[in-house]
Amino acid sequence: MTLVLGGARSGKSSYAEGLVEAQAGPWLYVATAQAWDDEMRVRIAEHRARRAAPWKTIDAPRDLPGAIRGAEPGRPVLVDCLTLWLTNAMLDDGADLAAETGALLAACADAAGPLVLVSNEVGFGIVPENALARRFRDEAGRLHQRLGALADRVVLVVAGLPMTLKGDHP
Repeated sequence: MTLVLGGARSGKSSYAEGLVEAQAGPWLYVATAQAWDDEMRVRIAEHRARRAAPWKTIDAPRDLPGAIRGAEPGRPVLVDCLTLWLTNAMLDDGADLAAETGALLAACADAAGPLVLVSNEVGFGIVPENALARRFRDEAGRLHQRLGALADRVVLVVAGLPMTLKGDHP
């Protein structure tokens, strides 16, 4: 398992796609974004346009553990991105965030093939002014710590440059 972290437009998604494409396909792209507005629809379209066959895309804005567990054994899986999944969970009034995070960690640990996870590193900025944003930043940081401990490799992408924090550089 590889965890790829980076800021907005850091190049983390392209880097993660390259990691997966270096393996034999077909590849599975698990998308967590939801197109709530026109700007997000454009972002989703840009991501999809970068990928051609043998990529298969499934949308899993909420049941990310199920998508990971449902992947064909041995098939490389790319999840993009964890912070959108976390946002979706936090905005769901009925969500048990601790249980869902635990299920995600278990699914990642049990993945039946290569798994690359992409997430936004949001902890480098200022302390947000509102409680929801502070909670999001804190939950993302805790999720990254737990996944970083579980991952075989952790890469931070800054200005399109990958820096390996844990494990071997591919």
